[in-house]
Amino acid sequence: MSEAHNVGHGVGLERVQADWPAITIEDVEQLLGRYVALDQVRELTWHSPRPFSAACLVSTEGQPLFIKRHHRSVREPAWLREEHRFMAHLRQQGTPVAEVLADAQGDTAIAHGEWTYEVHRVAPGQDIYRDALSWTPFADLNHAYTAGAALARLHDAAGDYSATPRQASVLLANFRLFSQADPIAAIEAAAAANPGLDAYLRGRCWKADLLELHMPYHQALYPLLANQTPLWTHNDWHASNLLWSGDAEDARIASVLDFGLSDQTFALFDLATAIERNAIAWLEQEKGETVVASLETVDAMLAGYQSVRRLLSEDLLTLAALLPLVHVDFALSEVAYYQGIVGSSENADVAYERYLLGHTQWFASSHGRQLLEHLRRRAADLEGRRDR
Repeated sequence: MSEAHNVGHGVGLERVQADWPAITIEDVEQLLGRYVALDQVRELTWHSPRPFSAACLVSTEGQPLFIKRHHRSVREPAWLREEHRFMAHLRQQGTPVAEVLADAQGDTAIAHGEWTYEVHRVAPGQDIYRDALSWTPFADLNHAYTAGAALARLHDAAGDYSATPRQASVLLANFRLFSQADPIAAIEAAAAANPGLDAYLRGRCWKADLLELHMPYHQALYPLLANQTPLWTHNDWHASNLLWSGDAEDARIASVLDFGLSDQTFALFDLATAIERNAIAWLEQEKGETVVASLETVDAMLAGYQSVRRLLSEDLLTLAALLPLVHVDFALSEVAYYQGIVGSSENADVAYERYLLGHTQWFASSHGRQLLEHLRRRAADLEGRRDR
């Protein structure tokens, strides 16, 4: 794959030059030399367009493989093994998670120069959302219901998994900063430990922005966080990270992909992230259109989730309080990534203005308020049925 054709998803609708060079067949052959009982490489059949890393599908004389490569500033091997251990636990619990292969030394995260590699068996199922951008909605409400139920089953499977939070400093989706009583102080401490984030925030009136926009939501949410049980979660539950079997009427999830953003958070954080990823048409803003939420998708996802795990009225109220802030820690992480690792102030501006500020601002719009009020009405309905 030539550099001229090494394009992928950017921060908008247009394809852009990828941040990282594409994996070559020479890279793959050298990597697979560390593994036993893997067959000779035939060709690379697909390169992922997704940002943050390089990945490809590999055809061999035997089983096909999926290979992903990270820059070590993003994922040191030890940081990646944390993700792999969570995936292995879920597989042991019966969750259809792709299998990560170990090399001859039993290692699943392979350091080579400035890179960290991982090799997966190709997971079963149809990749019908393979080219979908983040925030592209489900094509079918049955898919939304099925995805909600599968997320609940994943949460059940993760319930007895105990591990400390992940170590990586960028590109994790969690709620470490805004779960604090004083998020401003938490962000100051995070910036002091992250030169990229610190350099970017020094050029912004970020405290004033957050005090005006985010802190009123935080004031409402913070008392509710005491009731949340820590749980390792997926944190990127989007249609493109699910493989499918069956037709639209009988859709089933055959495999769950991409635990790259997984970390210790709590179940409602993961559910709110799933709603934010799949039910709000953020990309319409790129076209100059009005951003709206699909309440039907929200209802389908919640119905699927509730078919496996009970949701109380308090949970729906927490979801409504959490949604305007569920993205903020990751948006700051993207700022740190683009500014400090990729060296793109332009993309860091997008992460700050469009994601950190813009997404929270949307919840004050008529369509944003409609979504939050819809969740509050559902909570009231549940409370009414409980009282009867």
